[in-house]
Amino acid sequence: MTTTAAKDRAPDLAKADYERLAEFRYLLRRFLTFSEGAAEEAGLTAQQHQALLAIKGFPGRNEVTIGELAERLGIRSHSAVGLVDRLAAKSLVRRHSDAADRRQVRLGLTAGAEALLTQLTAAHQDEFRRLAPLLHTLLAQIQPAPAAEPSPDNK
Repeated sequence: MTTTAAKDRAPDLAKADYERLAEFRYLLRRFLTFSEGAAEEAGLTAQQHQALLAIKGFPGRNEVTIGELAERLGIRSHSAVGLVDRLAAKSLVRRHSDAADRRQVRLGLTAGAEALLTQLTAAHQDEFRRLAPLLHTLLAQIQPAPAAEPSPDNK
């Protein structure tokens, strides 16, 4: 998916632009590989770990609906239901009906999931600390996009 602004302007890319993008994608892949391995060591799939994190890290509250979880994970609701079923079978997620709307099911973490997520998050923060200087250096090299020329009508 490309933006209209990117399509409208002629590419003015140097070798360094490709190198930065390649390095950024490499660092992202390195982090994701670490994350997948840490989840596996904890007995989870990467998607299960991400689901627990999405529930715990949801802005403003510690519970989510299936729809909110699906949206945060970029999956369809029926896939989220299957994922939640597997997490519930591992006693990591609890379900309950919303007090105001009995049709809505709220998802929260169990104490076991909280403990597991605490360990995983601490390990991820350590990995962030290792990668932060590399990312900081890389991101500092990116120049802001040139401002668009105002149209004659807007002057």
